[in-house]
Amino acid sequence: MNSNGASTSGISNVAAGGGTLSAKKDSKKPKYSRFTQQELPACKPLLTPGWVITIFMLVGVIFIPIGVIALVASNNVVEIVERYETECLPSDLTDNTQRLQYIQDDTKNKTCQRVLKVPSHMKQPIYVYYQLDNFYQNHRRYVKSRSDKQLLDGASVSSSDTDNCKPEKLLGNKTIIPCGLIAWSLFNDTYQFKIGGQSLHVNKKGISWKSDREHKFGKNVYPANFPNNLSTNTSLIGGASLDLNKSLSEDEDLIVWMRTAALPTFRKLYGKIEEDLTANMTIDVTIKNVYNTYSFGGKKKLVLSTTSWLGGKNDFLGIAYLTVGSLCIFLALVFFLVHLKNPRPLGDTNYLSWNKKGLTSGTVLH
Repeated sequence: MNSNGASTSGISNVAAGGGTLSAKKDSKKPKYSRFTQQELPACKPLLTPGWVITIFMLVGVIFIPIGVIALVASNNVVEIVERYETECLPSDLTDNTQRLQYIQDDTKNKTCQRVLKVPSHMKQPIYVYYQLDNFYQNHRRYVKSRSDKQLLDGASVSSSDTDNCKPEKLLGNKTIIPCGLIAWSLFNDTYQFKIGGQSLHVNKKGISWKSDREHKFGKNVYPANFPNNLSTNTSLIGGASLDLNKSLSEDEDLIVWMRTAALPTFRKLYGKIEEDLTANMTIDVTIKNVYNTYSFGGKKKLVLSTTSWLGGKNDFLGIAYLTVGSLCIFLALVFFLVHLKNPRPLGDTNYLSWNKKGLTSGTVLH
């Protein structure tokens, strides 16, 4: 009996020991380190009133000069903006339905003359943009209506790769290249500039991103079955036609248009004027107004603009810096006056709840 009891006791101890080892082995307790226990040395700044006032004042002193510099750079940009979607139509067309019928009538002459006056000296290069308002290139169905594989590889892609292009996927039973609504709606107004009867050349080379030309549009991909190239059934025409002898990587107007805008009002680069324009110079512009913005109440503008080291004309950045800087200095002054009137020594124990007036010695703290 004793031997059995000892034996049983031994087995129990072994089992208990095995259970302990198993528990240690399966434990999810992380290995101790100063990093996991957050015991590493750390900087814990104490935001005293003096530090807060100094930081706000420093931010204001830095931001205000930056805002002034940005605003001056923006004001040095010279812009000429000419809205023409209604000015280039007969004055008796008062509603968009009549204007739409006029713009879709191929028998009408849609060229018009506009005169631009240079407000101040414009240094080259002068960038020529077209601006569209109320045109939602960021609409989900519009943005998806393209085939990046087809733009790069052409007709060798499978039919499934162009499914997103619908309804501009096929013309009859033939695949459209480039397919999709974006390419189909390519902007096709044109501008010609003259100064004193002499033509002003607009360079259209290098207006697109180099990465787009080299990596997104094929050098051996040419337009095919493109609806806008039709001479009949003009109801299928959406915008500009494409040169069948020019590869997609060479058609920079198309490349610029295919990079869709994020906002309903946007500008796209049309070309560059590579000569200076002097102040008070008069520019005669011949506009071929054929792009339809009347069906959705859009606006069209011609923009000539110089640039500064900060880019184009944009007052927002300078105003934002000035606003934030002025607000910081204002808050610094307010905090300084409050601290001057009601100073509070750091670490004063009189502000502890049990030391405040009104508490009796018999108060029980919870």
